[in-house]
Amino acid sequence: MSKILIRGAKVLGGEPQDVLTDGELIAAVGTGLSAEGAEVVEADGKVLLPGLVDLHTHLREPGREDSETVLTGTRAAASGGFTAVFAMANTFPVADTAGVVEQVWRLGKESGYCDVRPIGAVTVGLEGKKLAELGAMHDSAAQVSVFSDDGKCVDDAVIMRRALEYVKAFGGVVAQHAQEPRLTEGAQMNEGVVSAELGLGGWPAVAEESIIARDVLLAEHVGSRLHICHLSTAGSVEIIRWAKSRGIDVTAEVCPHHLLLTEEMVRTYNPAYKVNPPLRTERDVRALREALADGTIDIVATDHAPHPQEDKDCEWAAAAMGMVGLETALSVVQETMVETGLLDWAAVADRMSFTPARIGNATGHGRPVAAGEPANLTLVDTAYRGQVDPARFASRSRNTPYEGRELPGRVTHTWLRGKATLMDGKLT
Repeated sequence: MSKILIRGAKVLGGEPQDVLTDGELIAAVGTGLSAEGAEVVEADGKVLLPGLVDLHTHLREPGREDSETVLTGTRAAASGGFTAVFAMANTFPVADTAGVVEQVWRLGKESGYCDVRPIGAVTVGLEGKKLAELGAMHDSAAQVSVFSDDGKCVDDAVIMRRALEYVKAFGGVVAQHAQEPRLTEGAQMNEGVVSAELGLGGWPAVAEESIIARDVLLAEHVGSRLHICHLSTAGSVEIIRWAKSRGIDVTAEVCPHHLLLTEEMVRTYNPAYKVNPPLRTERDVRALREALADGTIDIVATDHAPHPQEDKDCEWAAAAMGMVGLETALSVVQETMVETGLLDWAAVADRMSFTPARIGNATGHGRPVAAGEPANLTLVDTAYRGQVDPARFASRSRNTPYEGRELPGRVTHTWLRGKATLMDGKLT
């Protein structure tokens, strides 16, 4: 594999430096570097980050290849600057056995565009009644360490306790989709003034917050690791903040769309804005941004949820919930967190690479940009501004809420262990 000299990049947003890669590793970081025969990438003014890591991606394969495949999903990931993604278990069949998670893992190995780490289901068939083969999935070739019934909540407290106890034995983590099902029957959007005006079934904040409150107490009782998926309310932030103040081993994620969009978008009745959990209020958005800035919320995760056109191009009530997000995540974070002064690029690297890799035990990812480290890197043109055109997405699906919206920043290069997966904005 050839050497690559990335010249004049602002490493983690700092002073311009040169970065030399040799094979799968970073060989040197400094100024005035040179290397005979190296491919030179002029990066003047661009920001160099460690390869991004997404702890919450839906790749849909096996079973819903009409929405996404591991190949198309990892191409979308590379386009967005990601070198590793964690694939959720709500596939068909469900990833609740060693055989299915190994299938997803092998598909990821074959795709080549980023590393794929399967997430195992907590319960058999995501039905919430019986624990899945947690130990067997962990011991499989896929080495699963994150377990989630995402799309559904593990609402039975006894089952949740048992899952937390089980994964504690091998340092795993349970990632909870916090949604009390009885409180959200027929829900279509956030419960509040807007839902009342539109006549749509409301999704109360307490449906999320009550599950989080229960689960942080269970995690404290068991002494196990808990991760909260797609946090969306100000009340949830306060519960996580309280739990961390008690030393409870809980982490939490926020999605880019919950940092930018509000329930007001639902007034358009455009199903592109229909998502689970729903878009909340402006107050919630402010609280989520502040919590991501102060570390109460640990990471940004995309919840990339592709759907075929027919599942979104219909009336609101019949439309599927979810948005694609891998190819726009970094731009949304730049607009909502960097350009507002809430985070610098080093902190973005923490929230979108270092910490998600640590939570998911993604070995080789989320490492410093330093000599001897794996050459998993992404280069960002932060000065770029352009309209989102879903026709140009690498994802198989186009269900983005940002179509036609101007967003800042563009990933120009992504390297996976020294091999370019994206060059000059084009997939290799």
